[in-house]
Amino acid sequence: MNALTNIGGAQTMSSREIAELTGKRHDHVMRDARQMLTELHGEEALPKFGGSYTGQDNTTRPCYNLPKRETLILVSGYNLAMRARIIDRWQQLEEAERNRFDPAIALSDPASLRRLLLQNVDKVLELQGKVEEMQPQVQALERIAISDGSLCITDAAKTLQVQPKALFSYLREHHWIYTRQGDSSYIAYQAKLQTGLLEHKTTVVTRSDGSEKTTTQVRVTPKGLTALAKLFPPAATAA
Repeated sequence: MNALTNIGGAQTMSSREIAELTGKRHDHVMRDARQMLTELHGEEALPKFGGSYTGQDNTTRPCYNLPKRETLILVSGYNLAMRARIIDRWQQLEEAERNRFDPAIALSDPASLRRLLLQNVDKVLELQGKVEEMQPQVQALERIAISDGSLCITDAAKTLQVQPKALFSYLREHHWIYTRQGDSSYIAYQAKLQTGLLEHKTTVVTRSDGSEKTTTQVRVTPKGLTALAKLFPPAATAA
């Protein structure tokens, strides 16, 4: 009849079991327990120790579930034989609790072994779920591990293992890059420049006639590559 309740996760003994062990009437034990709990914790704490059981007439009846400290305080006013029976019972409960987590005993008991196996399976499934959750981040890091410095968008696509057309399309649709009217060169949005995801590289090219031309190229930084590796699936293809 012992039970593990939610009173701090502590093991408890019911007032009904106390009555049976001591030979006292349950209503008298309930009365003594109510008085003791009120003096120790205040009347407002009584519901925390409240419980119930089904009587022989199949009706639900109230009881108290007392942790070890409160149980021993309650029976301190009882005679020696009654206190001894309560103390002996608590030792049995505590020994059973220790044995429940003893690996040697658990391995020799089929029911305990099944419980341990189920607990381990639950832990494995939980860890597997965490590994699967982290997998995209791991893949992202693996895919940018070989990068060094900023990359042009085409080279970034190769590093990300996606088609360049798909990456260009993604960057346009998600406001990373754009083009001005009448100019096919891509420009990075200011927000992506400020956050360090993209950068501009300016190059001066000398024409065959000796004149110079300044070109600006959008490049993906390592930070931008990391963000794209998480956002942009490696198996993506252009529509």
